[in-house]
Amino acid sequence: MNLLTAAWMPVRDREGRRHWIRPDQLADFAWLAFDADRPDFNGALAQFAIGLLQTTTPIDNAITWRRLLKAPPEASELQQWFAPVAHAFELDGDGARFMQDIDLGADGVAVNDIDALLIESPGEQTVKNNADHFVKRAQVRGLCPACTALALFTLQLNAPAGGAGHRTGLRGGGPLTTLVMAADDTGLWQHLWLNVRPLPDFLAHGGDAAQHAPQRCFPWLGPLSALQEPTSNSELAQSQMHPAHVFWAMPRRIRLDMGDRAGGTCDLCARAAAALISRYATKNYGLNYKGGWNHPLSPYYESKEIWLPLHPQPDGLGYRHWLAWVLGVRSERQTTRAATVVQRAMDLDRRTLGGPLRLWAFGYDMDNMKARCWYESTLPVYDLAGCSPDARQGVQAEVGRWLAGADLASRYLRDAVKNAWFGADARGDFSHIDAAFWSGTEPAFYAELRELITSTRDGVERPPLPTREAWHSILVRTAIRLFDGDFVGSGLVDRQNPRRAALAQRQLRQSLHGPKLRQALGLPVEVPAAKPARKSTPRVQKEAA
Repeated sequence: MNLLTAAWMPVRDREGRRHWIRPDQLADFAWLAFDADRPDFNGALAQFAIGLLQTTTPIDNAITWRRLLKAPPEASELQQWFAPVAHAFELDGDGARFMQDIDLGADGVAVNDIDALLIESPGEQTVKNNADHFVKRAQVRGLCPACTALALFTLQLNAPAGGAGHRTGLRGGGPLTTLVMAADDTGLWQHLWLNVRPLPDFLAHGGDAAQHAPQRCFPWLGPLSALQEPTSNSELAQSQMHPAHVFWAMPRRIRLDMGDRAGGTCDLCARAAAALISRYATKNYGLNYKGGWNHPLSPYYESKEIWLPLHPQPDGLGYRHWLAWVLGVRSERQTTRAATVVQRAMDLDRRTLGGPLRLWAFGYDMDNMKARCWYESTLPVYDLAGCSPDARQGVQAEVGRWLAGADLASRYLRDAVKNAWFGADARGDFSHIDAAFWSGTEPAFYAELRELITSTRDGVERPPLPTREAWHSILVRTAIRLFDGDFVGSGLVDRQNPRRAALAQRQLRQSLHGPKLRQALGLPVEVPAAKPARKSTPRVQKEAA
């Protein structure tokens, strides 16, 4: 099976029906989105398609790029793009195989059931201890070639820590991915093409375009020892590889077992397959990606003068991340930058885009090798790309104030709930309190954000203080409502301490109306009048009296 000529990619048409297509059919206007049975597979399909288009596109100027955004290429044109690299996308056979080690050997090899390719599957130690309580073992025994290819690629993209020598992905285990999305009424092609850059622009950012050897792009085309010494401390730098290698990184050494296969029904997609894949071989010490790798589909944060990719956290994805992922943030606490594809989209003109943009953010929240949750969210960007760079800086500063105030108010609420129920020294996971606050204020945030971006784009003067005061009122009302109605006030009366609850609520109200929150929002703060000095009688005079 060749992944460039077989119809293995599930897509959904405009009437909600599923189809299986070849990569050269991606530009068909009929397709609305990818439609795999797992959300992480949809994320992998998008990255596969973007990586394939970016790796093979001959488009070398912005004019042609804009033309293809509005008038997608024919399947025959995409076939011409893909033909030179088709040999790198064979899933089976005796030679090089897609995302598989050509020289795995027999020493130190472990044979796993195919379900171990799925990130959430219980590990060997979990099964040994009979601790697979929530995600059971042996739920997936056989996969069709299409689902196997997706599972393999998804693992290489998100590869979590897997024990000694089992490498994490190029962006670490479970990276955050942010993709630019076109307006709702556009098709799959527009969503993908917005994340592909003209070739000279792409080649100028990261990697060494002079590295023409095919294996410097597709590492499975030769033995890994040709790229990196097979030792525990060897590393691979971006400067050693072709820029497109970021899409095809291979931290795990895997070889699918293609022998003695029987037909049946795939345990993921439920389609009949002439030959299901049930096992694979694996070995440690794959490619070790260290240093300043820059992936164009992920936002980064600065740590000790090194830029590191962001990862989803247990508190999920939401509007509190909007600024960091869309425009970047520079503060005393953290400096972040938006993904390269997002930065570029902000510089495209309104006529090119044809409508407001969105941001599709997704990724695994990993605790070492354990997948805690898959997070996925679509954030509106509105018509921010229609604003000038200077105007976007104004939006960045104003939204930064809103988010700083919301962050402070959420901490006030969390502390008040802790104090009401347990006291200030309580320990534990209180992230559900933060999540409720951010969720409760999200609709109001996006309503205000849309107004801000629209007025900024149109050059309409909009005094900031009324909006900040309104946002302050929303933060106060939401925090008090959650404290009184959802967390403290809804608890069992016989388990409450009324005095402690009353003190906590009073402190919450004082904090929400206090100077720190108003300063964070950029609101004027009333300075209390100085108390007159109290007169006192000198001690000498008292003694004399």
